[in-house]
Parts: sequence; structure tokens; C-alpha cells
Amino acid sequence: MVKPGMAGLWQVSGRSDLTWDESITLDARYVDTWFPALDLTILALTLGTVVKGDGAY
Repeated sequence: MVKPGMAGLWQVSGRSDLTWDESITLDARYVDTWFPALDLTILALTLGTVVKGDGAY
């Protein structure tokens, strides 16, 4: 029921370095605790994650 976005909490929290369970837990936490500032935080973290390449294989 959640619309997809550009990035999610798990993508900026470790991407491929996370286990499947950790990724699902972060997605569930996002849905359960969503507020507009969280989206802004994820957006800001996305740039750093992409530039550094953290968790990308």
C-alpha cells in the first residue's frame, strides 16, 4: 500500500551490505514511523550514498 519512491531507508542504510531480513525490517520501520522529515533525511542521505558507492556491488 506504500507507493514506491526514489530511494528507501534500507538503500541509504547499507544497501547490499544488509541481509534480506535487515532490509525488510528497515522498510517496515519506514512504513510504521513515516513523517515528512524522514523523507527529507532519506533524500539527503541518498546523494552521499550514491557518491561514495557504499554497499554497491
